[in-house]
Amino acid sequence: MKSRLPLRSALLSRRGAVAGSALAAVLVAGGAFAELAMSDTEGATPPGGHTAAVPASVSSGPVRPASGSVMQIMAHPDDDLFFMNPDTGQSLRSGRPITSVYVTAGEADGVNSPPVRKGTPRPRADRAAYSEARQNGIRGAYSQMATGDRGGKWTRASLPTAGGGTAEVDTLDARPDIHLVWLQLRESETILGNQPHSLRGLWNGQTGTLTSQMASGSPARPFTYTKDQLVTTLAGLMERYRPTHVRTMDPTPSRDGKPQKIIDHQDHIFSARFAQAALQEYARSADHPDFSVQTYFGYNTSHLPHTFAKPAADAKTDIVKTYAWMNPKDNYCASTAGCGDRKVAPNPRGNNWVNSVRYSRTNSTSWLQTAKDGSLWAFGVLNQRLAAWHKASGPQGRWSKPQLLPGDGLDPGVGSVRLADGRLAVFGTRTLFGAGPHDYHREVVTTEQTASGGFTPWRSLGAPGTSGSDGVFDMSTPSAAVDGTGRLTVFLRGGDRKLHGTVRAANGDWTPWTPLGGTDLVGDPVAATDGRGRVHVFASTARTTATWAQPEPGAPLPARASDTGLPPNTTGLSARADGDGVRVYYRKADSGNVQSVTFADSTPSAVTDLGDTSGYGMVGTAGPLVAGRTASGALATLEPGAPAPAWKADGGILFTGAPAAVQDGNDAVAAAIGLDGRLYWTATTGGPAAPWQPVAN
Repeated sequence: MKSRLPLRSALLSRRGAVAGSALAAVLVAGGAFAELAMSDTEGATPPGGHTAAVPASVSSGPVRPASGSVMQIMAHPDDDLFFMNPDTGQSLRSGRPITSVYVTAGEADGVNSPPVRKGTPRPRADRAAYSEARQNGIRGAYSQMATGDRGGKWTRASLPTAGGGTAEVDTLDARPDIHLVWLQLRESETILGNQPHSLRGLWNGQTGTLTSQMASGSPARPFTYTKDQLVTTLAGLMERYRPTHVRTMDPTPSRDGKPQKIIDHQDHIFSARFAQAALQEYARSADHPDFSVQTYFGYNTSHLPHTFAKPAADAKTDIVKTYAWMNPKDNYCASTAGCGDRKVAPNPRGNNWVNSVRYSRTNSTSWLQTAKDGSLWAFGVLNQRLAAWHKASGPQGRWSKPQLLPGDGLDPGVGSVRLADGRLAVFGTRTLFGAGPHDYHREVVTTEQTASGGFTPWRSLGAPGTSGSDGVFDMSTPSAAVDGTGRLTVFLRGGDRKLHGTVRAANGDWTPWTPLGGTDLVGDPVAATDGRGRVHVFASTARTTATWAQPEPGAPLPARASDTGLPPNTTGLSARADGDGVRVYYRKADSGNVQSVTFADSTPSAVTDLGDTSGYGMVGTAGPLVAGRTASGALATLEPGAPAPAWKADGGILFTGAPAAVQDGNDAVAAAIGLDGRLYWTATTGGPAAPWQPVAN
């Protein structure tokens, strides 16, 4: 393992470069989402059946398959089951390698029991045993998702880490490309409370070291990590397993309530920030594969409309039930510590967590554009840098390999827009670490095409005063629109959960961020320009959709949002011009079916339901073509003009973010970025959409 600079030096702020988080995504596999609900199998080999030296598949350093591989980095056992599933299950069933890293031991108070009634003796605390029970629950859940047998046999081994300690690595014998890595650091044992000896305290300098809490039966040794050592450890795991896609929790969740409080567990947040820092090192390492990143909502998804219909939520719950060890008399794992997390057993649905999955980045559907000359451009984030694919115009035009533009550390989720003169502009956000913990902040950045076809260096547009710094880091992916006078405006949901905008003046300068109102906005706003040259902006709340409509080209947007009266949606929107209005697409809450409405001003038309289109995530649309995810997570298109619209899916493609679509002459083109770092595309070519095809790397 190569030597690294200390974190203080390695993460120095670079104003001219992009530093921070990265792109992300969701893995997809064929078959119904109900495959999550695989049956329990009695009499199988215990998950913790035996220990060994590091298996050859681990010690030799796995080679990345052409189809890509995934790494998940979580704070606690169950974060993946509650907040990343069904994506975790899709990865496991796809046959691709996956490595899940648990940063803390998840020991809590050490009591593996549901809450006891008042006056009932409290069970004895045993943090080591409770940690092992949670490990057993995860092993059972993963084995069930991967093979249908919760009792699959695992090999447990000690793995030296790049940070100087040892971790436990568990390998599923039936699928040796599935690994669970347990770092076993102490958890905070409090959601928001100030516990200096915690991941937050280690990140912020309240403590210089964080000790371990070893699970009983673990082959790893106790250790103590500094901040630098933990970052080095996570980066070393990335270099060992060479993921092409990394999942973490949201490093910058929003605030809610009065007084405003962060609505997620501190361990979720700071495990994600340590992962951010490690991803920066991984991006700088030699010979790493192209990779993307996806970040996930945690506790803050509980108060939002459900993204899943009941069958999908029930399937997700079934896996949690395996982890929760619903029947404590069934000692299928043959462990004195227990076969799962009994604290979860009274409520395996969590606080509405099994009813949804939400991404805190990569929700834009404007990353695919048609240039003035008729060529196509696609933009994404690979290796924390902007990746640009170009396809020459005409039926014989071919897609280029991705060009990675200068400037690293870009957050996942970029949007783009065509300017009045035909050039393209791209907008995103970046996270800057700085020299100390209080220098951590985020800002909006942009790049534009030059006259020669290249792109300018990144330019910072800063952030609204309520976003990006001073403990309020949450803000959306920016959305941009050009009105009929050629005026370019960028819109952003700020940390105050209101809409903000900035306008580029004729001399190229940008106005200060201006508040535009709205209340309790969620997710990413979307902007589009209608056939009359007026800009419309839309944003979701937990209860409805808010909108802003330009009265005429060149006029300012209203300083307040209009309530559309629409029912709640799953909080993901996409929009495109539709004659003199704008058509907005969203998914129906508790269903996932795609619906749309048209706005000529601030009043929506009657709702159009696109049929049996259950799924999750935003959809890309152009003309009659719609591209999105099915309920199983598969990449799919709707057949244009079909009498009974239904998804035509390709479950073999695992992709990140949301698909995008544009009109290309008389045809429509859709694209998606795979978890293998490749661009996939399809076109209608005068009829039904062709099969999805990869672009050469």
